[in-house]
Amino acid sequence: MSLPQLIMLPGPSNVPARVYSAMCKPMINHRGAEFHEMFERMITNGKKVFQTEGDLIALTASGTGGVECAASNLLLPGEKILVPVCGTFGERLANNFRTFGANVIELKVEMGKAPTAEQVQEALRRDREIKAVAAIYNETSTGTTVRELPAIGAAAKASGALFVVDAISVLGGDDLPVDKWGIDVCITASQKCLATPPGVALVSVSKDAWKMIERGKPRSEYFNLLSYRKFWQDKKETPFTPAVSTFFALDEALQMILEYGLDAWIGRHKKAASAYYAAFKGMGLTFFADERSRSNVVVAINMPPKISAKDLRDKLRKKYGVVVAGGFGALKDSIFRVGNMGIVTPREVVTTISATEAALGELGFPGTTGEGLRAAMPALKGF
Repeated sequence: MSLPQLIMLPGPSNVPARVYSAMCKPMINHRGAEFHEMFERMITNGKKVFQTEGDLIALTASGTGGVECAASNLLLPGEKILVPVCGTFGERLANNFRTFGANVIELKVEMGKAPTAEQVQEALRRDREIKAVAAIYNETSTGTTVRELPAIGAAAKASGALFVVDAISVLGGDDLPVDKWGIDVCITASQKCLATPPGVALVSVSKDAWKMIERGKPRSEYFNLLSYRKFWQDKKETPFTPAVSTFFALDEALQMILEYGLDAWIGRHKKAASAYYAAFKGMGLTFFADERSRSNVVVAINMPPKISAKDLRDKLRKKYGVVVAGGFGALKDSIFRVGNMGIVTPREVVTTISATEAALGELGFPGTTGEGLRAAMPALKGF
């Protein structure tokens, strides 16, 4: 039998039927009235999810394209940017800015832990020439969330620096009021907590960020933010052909989230995370991320001794139809990661917990069947 897989990855996430259906709408002219109406609604609703009064730019790109867009527009060559690095995506963020000529100062943090406001403040005190701070809000490679993000933003503002946040894996899945937290540029992508197929990056831009962008010529034609702003203001269009069908999908998903209620949508991610952490602890497993920094959207679990992460993932996929992720780089065989994004209901949670428990038992893990689900039930009762 060929059954749909349950995608429990740190992206892409499962997509609701109504969002898939939106992708099947007939093609329209991306320079016509129908597109203008849809695009204006999508951007208006996107700003509500970002909780920003600033501009919101939609790119036909992956989340990494959104990061590259920020890196190619904000700083002049040689200007300094502070980037806390506690995992693979922090490294990528630093490398993106480095590629476009920024003088990147990395603040190294042990994997599994998150940077603190005090560490950022100290780095800013040491170097008054830093023009921006760029941080990963949720480091998917380690299941770590920067819980001091608001205070880090305040530290950046106090020093006169821009605050850039990669929220690709977390916007819509955890608290992130962009304007309230002083974020000048915030980046996310469609395929994570927004429950949409891959293909669209969203980038919010504050007035202070525009002042920085307007100083010089962006170093990318495709990611020229000034061009995107002009096309939006003049025509309610994008400068280049957008992925129209994926825009349809994101437009539908944003309407769905707001109909449900943003706080309630985020709340489901938090409730499900509580169930996962209780369940895996109940099975006798441990977690990679420090308890104070554990992510609500990516649960990173240490592999038990003598069991291969690849064997566990293969067993889950082939026998139970549940797809989870392994680790990155040095963590490839030492952890597995469960995505908790987008469509988050008791079905996904119970199925993933039960399948993991069964697969581990088959691979020789000496747990007691049913302990994980039993431990999760208190959290599930409030779902």
